[in-house]
Amino acid sequence: MGRGVGTSESSGKARPSAMGRPRDFGRDLAILDATLSLLTEVGYEQLSMEAVAARSGAAKTTIYRRYPDKAALVAAAVERRAPAKPPPPAGDSLRDTVHSLAAWLARSISEQDVGLLGAVFTGMRNDARLAEAMRLILRRDETAMADGLVRHAAERLAPGASTLFAEVAPALIVHRIVVVGEPCDAAFVEHLVDDILLPLLRRT
Repeated sequence: MGRGVGTSESSGKARPSAMGRPRDFGRDLAILDATLSLLTEVGYEQLSMEAVAARSGAAKTTIYRRYPDKAALVAAAVERRAPAKPPPPAGDSLRDTVHSLAAWLARSISEQDVGLLGAVFTGMRNDARLAEAMRLILRRDETAMADGLVRHAAERLAPGASTLFAEVAPALIVHRIVVVGEPCDAAFVEHLVDDILLPLLRRT
C-alpha cells in the first residue's frame, strides 16, 4: 500500500502538508454543536459568530475560514444533525412503502428539538441566504424519499405522487409537533398513511 498524503514514511504519523495544517475535525464538531445549542437557546436573530466562538473554544477567524456567514454555519449544523437518507422501504405493497417512509420521516423530525425547529423556520423567513441553504438540504431529502417511492411502487402511484408525498408528509408532521404539540406516535403515523397519504398517492 502506498503512503497517504501528508504522512511521514518513518513514523506513519500525519504531518502538515504543503497546503497548511490538517483540518481539525474535532474542532469542526465543537463549532457545529455550539451552533445548535445556541440556536435553540437564543434563536437565529440573536445568534452570533462571537457567541459560537466563545461556546466552542474556536477562534472567530477559524469559524469564518470554514463558513463564510451565519447562514452557512447554521445550515451546516442542521445538516450534520439530520439523517443522510431514508432507509429502503420495507415490504412489497404501496402501503408498506409509504408507511416505512412516513415512519422514518416522523421519527427523524421528532428527534429534532422543537426550539431548534422554530429557530430555523424563523431564520428562514428573515434571512434569504439561510432559506436558500436549507432548501437545498430539504430538496435533497425530498429527492431521496421520492426515489424510494418511485423505485418501489411506481406502477401504483398517481401522477406527481412523489412530489405530493414530499410536500404533504413533512408539513403535517411538523404541524403535529410544533403547532399541535403532540407526538408523532404510531397511531398518528397510521392515520397519516391510511387517511391522508394513500388516498392522495394511489393511482385511480
